[in-house]
Amino acid sequence: MNSPIEVNRTAKLFINGAFPRSESGRSFPVADANGKFIANVANATRKDARDAVEAAAAAQPKWAGASAYNRGQIVYRIAEILQGRKEQFMAELNDAGVKSAEKQVDQAINQIIWYAGWSDKLAMTLGSSNPVAGPFFNFSIPEPTGVIAIVVSEKPPLLSLINQLCAAIVSGNTVVALAPQSAPLISVSFAEVLATSDLPAGVVNLLTCDSDEIAVWLASHLEVDGIDLSGVSDSELKTKLEFEAAINLKRVLRDFDDGYTAMQSWLEIKTVWHPQGL
Repeated sequence: MNSPIEVNRTAKLFINGAFPRSESGRSFPVADANGKFIANVANATRKDARDAVEAAAAAQPKWAGASAYNRGQIVYRIAEILQGRKEQFMAELNDAGVKSAEKQVDQAINQIIWYAGWSDKLAMTLGSSNPVAGPFFNFSIPEPTGVIAIVVSEKPPLLSLINQLCAAIVSGNTVVALAPQSAPLISVSFAEVLATSDLPAGVVNLLTCDSDEIAVWLASHLEVDGIDLSGVSDSELKTKLEFEAAINLKRVLRDFDDGYTAMQSWLEIKTVWHPQGL
């Protein structure tokens, strides 16, 4: 019997629910913690990032228009699929040199479920009925910001990816995320989880790339409404990204203190007046 042929993995980008190669054909090799080659990974360009922003912008109105309960169910389904692929993610975390891989995957699953539970509770905790003088009803209602660009933190890679993504999408935002360069395959595998869940195409777009190169361009993109810089460790780069984000007054998340604060960062409060009796 012939020995099986080893199939080397070629990990692609995740844009609009599909897995395209980089438009430039560029890629970079990834090795495990011992230096052994694992896979080639697509290296996204500005053109790929533009396609991802366009996909996120097109998907955002429908995703925001879905009921909070429906969004919560979809996010919960992501946790179910990740649970079924637990062994794969543990192996990939081990390859990336991450200790306590099983604990991190379990925490990641728990975090997704936690965010799913918040989906239909954000309006109750952040919204209000306001007392006013006159024959009016006055309501403050949280609404999603729009398209959020995310620079995913290097450590811990899977947990950071899930926290940063879920904090944005659970309330109706869409995302263009730049995967951590130290563990790009984990992000690609998580994109495969998203692709097989009920998440609509374009809600999450994941790019493997030189984050420093693409982040600056996303920070100045006029269709990006907010940017999560909590994954940027270089203070000089973070300052530059904040400057670029000021071009169209983007919301900027500088530090990821906790999931609830991050969810709140990607919501805008709209106040509505309505005459009584109508």
